[in-house]
Amino acid sequence: MHEPQAGGADKPPVRDPNTGRVLDGRYRIGPRVARGGMASVYEATDLRLDRTVAIKIMHTGLGDATSGDEAFAARFVREARAAAGLSHPNVVAIYDQGQDADGTLYMAMELVPGHTLRDTITKESPMAPERALALLDPVLSALAAAHRAGLVHRDVKPENVLIADDGRIKVADFGLAKAVSADTQHTATQGVLIGTVSYLAPELVVDGLADARADVYAAGVMLFELLTGEKPHSGETPIQVAYRHVHHDVPAPSSLVPGLPAYVDALVARATTRDRTLRPADASVLLHHLRRVQAALREGLAEDPDLVADLMPSSRTAPAAESAAVASSTTPDALESLWDAEEAEALLGAAPPARTSRGGPAGTATDRTRSAGATATAVHPIARTPERTEVITPHGPGDAGTGAGRRGGRPARPRRRRRGLVTLVLLLLLAVAVGGGAYWYGWARYTTAPAVLGLKDAKAVTALEDAGLEVDHADAVHSDTVGAGKVISASPGAGSRILPGDTVTLVVSLGPEVHDVPDVAGMTVEEATEALADVKLVVGRIERRFSETVAEGVVLRTDPGFGSKKSKSLPVDTAVRLVVSKGRQPIAVRDWVGKEADAARDYWAGRGLEVQESGKEYSDDVPEGHIISQSPPGGTLFRGDTVSYTVSQGPELVRVPSVFYEPTEDAVRKLEALGLKVVTAHAAIYFNGSRAYSTDPGAGTMVRKGSTITVLVV
Repeated sequence: MHEPQAGGADKPPVRDPNTGRVLDGRYRIGPRVARGGMASVYEATDLRLDRTVAIKIMHTGLGDATSGDEAFAARFVREARAAAGLSHPNVVAIYDQGQDADGTLYMAMELVPGHTLRDTITKESPMAPERALALLDPVLSALAAAHRAGLVHRDVKPENVLIADDGRIKVADFGLAKAVSADTQHTATQGVLIGTVSYLAPELVVDGLADARADVYAAGVMLFELLTGEKPHSGETPIQVAYRHVHHDVPAPSSLVPGLPAYVDALVARATTRDRTLRPADASVLLHHLRRVQAALREGLAEDPDLVADLMPSSRTAPAAESAAVASSTTPDALESLWDAEEAEALLGAAPPARTSRGGPAGTATDRTRSAGATATAVHPIARTPERTEVITPHGPGDAGTGAGRRGGRPARPRRRRRGLVTLVLLLLLAVAVGGGAYWYGWARYTTAPAVLGLKDAKAVTALEDAGLEVDHADAVHSDTVGAGKVISASPGAGSRILPGDTVTLVVSLGPEVHDVPDVAGMTVEEATEALADVKLVVGRIERRFSETVAEGVVLRTDPGFGSKKSKSLPVDTAVRLVVSKGRQPIAVRDWVGKEADAARDYWAGRGLEVQESGKEYSDDVPEGHIISQSPPGGTLFRGDTVSYTVSQGPELVRVPSVFYEPTEDAVRKLEALGLKVVTAHAAIYFNGSRAYSTDPGAGTMVRKGSTITVLVV
């Protein structure tokens, strides 16, 4: 996929006719994200589900009403359905496919905001092997899922590997894939070979057959590029690059980046061996080998001869017929029948160009055939033009006229002199003897290792012993994709030539690696995270709650809880929720002065505080039964803390005493002693004012302390 380059200032950009249209009554098409030889990809809105998707729209003339190619349309629908059935976290999801009223074929896919692996290679390569393998691991997981479903990607390359903004890695553009058998031709349209030439497996160039091992080869080339920053083969034309894939091994990455461990070189060699029978049978087997290399790197091993021996492709002497077929398929005559005469002549006449520091020689086809845009469903800035998928039109036997004409002009070979009958017979006998011996020692005495991947261990052992082979077992390993007790890998692999009595080493699956949730209660969050990581579990959501007994920041419990049924046998990377203490819960005391004491007492007690009445007092200002004072006056306390308060008895009252005929001074002192204020006044009968006659209010009356009493004197 690529975007067309903008024109000059005097040529305004032409508006894409698809932008703004509503496709099939459901998808409102937005800006174009990418464009390729067969389709364009747009950001779009799914009006029915109100979500953003990526829409791949096939170009006019491919399966629509203008082409009349009903077979292509049917094939597109069939392949889309097959790819839509592939559900994996590392695969760009296909949501829908269909055909608009005008016959436009489309496919709705997951939109992945981010960038491509090509951008990462541009910025980081050559990169450390740990980083390279970590990037390739999820790619192989996605391809392994596809291979188990009977799908072959056919166009594995960095541009089709998307890295989301959150770090997730997804493989895109399974649209060219379809359910295949071992004999499926690598053609997406009639007579057209499709693939990115830098990543094409040799067998695709020679006979056009595609199976899972072609994806394995492409993944190995990607690994080489991650490690070195360069492609393994280059040429002046795509045809020359394809030629080098057929006739030249992928070099060891350490030849460009000294210091890489030999077992890293061996992994690349195993994935990219030109003999596909010596490659891993599919991506799941390559993924197993990759993780063995990762383990060696984690252990810091500079050398591991045993691992190198296990990974390096087994030596193989090709039978004469097979060697002749491969050789003849890339001779001048064969090239003229596969490609046109000019391309074949350029292929055979050009010398391999000198290597430059990055990405191939300057001005080579690998540079000229790169496009200038983004991969199908990725939304990202364009940092460097990506590799383009090449479309090569093969010519059948009837199309090789040019080549035939060229061959017709060759001079006839001189006729051999006749030999005597005896000489001829001797030569024939010698040829039979030599040929028979070569056949026996080079091929006939060998047997072929049977396919045992996925079989129960006992059945695999029986099959190998029935084939006359010995069986050994390497350490069993965990597998998320192969059931317990079944064979994950066999070395030598299925189809390998092996002498009867030789040993095949099996690796048997322990099933998915599972662990129980450990007891992390009482640990800090950091300690709990480490404890979970030790059993390959991860921390999920953290919920924080108050606790009266556990200090802040300490784990209270997990979900699923330790020891529960749900906490047993969890797969690797399962998220475990933590409930963490926030410490003691603070309780608001509030200011209750002047308010009813009963209400205050209920509030404090209901929140777990201890309540203490410190006493009662008279108050002229606070009504009886209300709070005069409290301690503390406000703020917060914790459960079990004490709050004390003083209750008002209302104003203090005194009874007015009788002072009748008491000396005036004594009467005044008596009343003042009770806290009353005293004034005197003349009674109706007045003599000299020396004696008290009565009071106002009168004797016996209850009055508030501090009240004023009038004493009438005579």
